[in-house]
Amino acid sequence: MQDAFICDAVRAPIGRYGGTLSAVHADDLSAIPLAGLVRRNPDMAGSIVDDVIYGCANQAGEDNRNVARMAVLLAVMPVSVPGTTVNRLCRSGMAAEDMAARAIRSGDCE
Repeated sequence: MQDAFICDAVRAPIGRYGGTLSAVHADDLSAIPLAGLVRRNPDMAGSIVDDVIYGCANQAGEDNRNVARMAVLLAVMPVSVPGTTVNRLCRSGMAAEDMAARAIRSGDCE
């Protein structure tokens, strides 16, 4: 089995309930760290990314869409890069990491 590890990370801005970021859509906010990773790792702008997996715990109203896919497009990554959004409420982020690690360990992704 192939090892899975985190080689770089960027966090989205964190706000308070009803605060400054409350009017920002989840996909717009999610594109910020993804675009940051692409800037720091120019090879990611090509077709080396097998999948983008995001955890999003509160998908409702206008945010009820595939946040990861929209973030890929807004971060100006190739349209061939898929995006998957995981909603496991409080465990969404960890579930996304688990899903990515399983895909890497099984050989489905690099």
